[in-house]
Amino acid sequence: MSLNRNSNPSKANNQIKADIGLFEFVALMALMTSLVALSIDAVLPALSQIGVDLDITDPRQTHLIVSLFFFGMAFGQLYYGPLSDDKGRRYAIISGLIVFAIGSLVCIYAESLELMLIGRVIQAFGVSGPRIATLAVIRDKYEGEAMARVMSFIMMVFILVPMLAPSFGQAILFWFSWQYIFSSFLVFGLLTGIWFFIRQPETLPKEKRLPFSWLQLWQSSKFILTHKLVMFYTLSSGIIFGAFLAYISSSQTLFQHVYDTGDLFPVYFALLAFSIGFASFINGTLVIRLGMRTLCTWAMLGWLLFSGILTVLCFVHQGVPPFLQFVAVLFCAFFCIGIMFGNINAMAMQPLGKMAGLGAAIIGSLSSLVSVPTALFVGSFIESTITPIALGFLGFGVLSFVLYWNATKS
Repeated sequence: MSLNRNSNPSKANNQIKADIGLFEFVALMALMTSLVALSIDAVLPALSQIGVDLDITDPRQTHLIVSLFFFGMAFGQLYYGPLSDDKGRRYAIISGLIVFAIGSLVCIYAESLELMLIGRVIQAFGVSGPRIATLAVIRDKYEGEAMARVMSFIMMVFILVPMLAPSFGQAILFWFSWQYIFSSFLVFGLLTGIWFFIRQPETLPKEKRLPFSWLQLWQSSKFILTHKLVMFYTLSSGIIFGAFLAYISSSQTLFQHVYDTGDLFPVYFALLAFSIGFASFINGTLVIRLGMRTLCTWAMLGWLLFSGILTVLCFVHQGVPPFLQFVAVLFCAFFCIGIMFGNINAMAMQPLGKMAGLGAAIIGSLSSLVSVPTALFVGSFIESTITPIALGFLGFGVLSFVLYWNATKS
């Protein structure tokens, strides 16, 4: 398997000679990017046990353990984006993994919900380093079609993580306590960090680094935040992701308490995660032929259709539709959201040109800051029915579509 790498001779001269091969590079980058999904999804089966051990009386409060993770990422991305351009990719990744480890230790020894949430925010802030800098490493090493191909290989590995992480967490709970799930994050981050430190050279030479400047940050941020098209797409993405995040945060409650699926929860969660991964694969095969806007528009309309169907089912069945109907409708809706996510973020990035690095950090951060309150609002109504999720999908889906449509007309 071979790819055409960036052939810039000055860049090649600044790289360490012992560069790693494509297979190892893809595996390493996939593990780096999967830290986020692992940190979120592996915890889901343990939320009830964490709630009992930390004396949490309202199950909805355990949803914060997932939701506030994205709050930490919102600020982490803003920090590590400019840092990786200033200090280099290796510095951002290694320092981020150290902060991630500190957050994991706080979670392991947490004896209250407040301390657990502090640990999760620290975890999320730290894992933003590998998440942002890994994308920069890929962009440094590959460009054009080669980069697109490498990203597709990485996504093939990455898609497996949301499918398998809840089963991984469930397996740990079968033998040990929930603290061992956070211990596994420590081990996973440590081994991945050592592998990266030993094998992957720095991809951003010193002469190409951009010293941090508050003035430049302010000017670039002002341009991005006042760009109507970028903001419409970003807010649209954040709102629709917030509705989806409400599902992720409450998925353990929905499957194990409302539908009483017991230990089969990871299986159903994996099935629905597969829908998103399959949509990403289909999107990759169609986007060049049909275009991002066409696919995203049809996906938005599909999301509204299936959200409407789920809402009707909830009203017909007193808030708890038959389980197979519930899973089938979510599978279709999540297929639509799998098409949406990649395309709408790419469209938001299109006008930013040379500000792509800072743009990615601001867009990712703002999207997270919008999605967390949305998820918390929807999650606050979830008790023993699916209706809040259905109404959240539909209501915020309509708002997201209005913003998206305004962007297409800008």
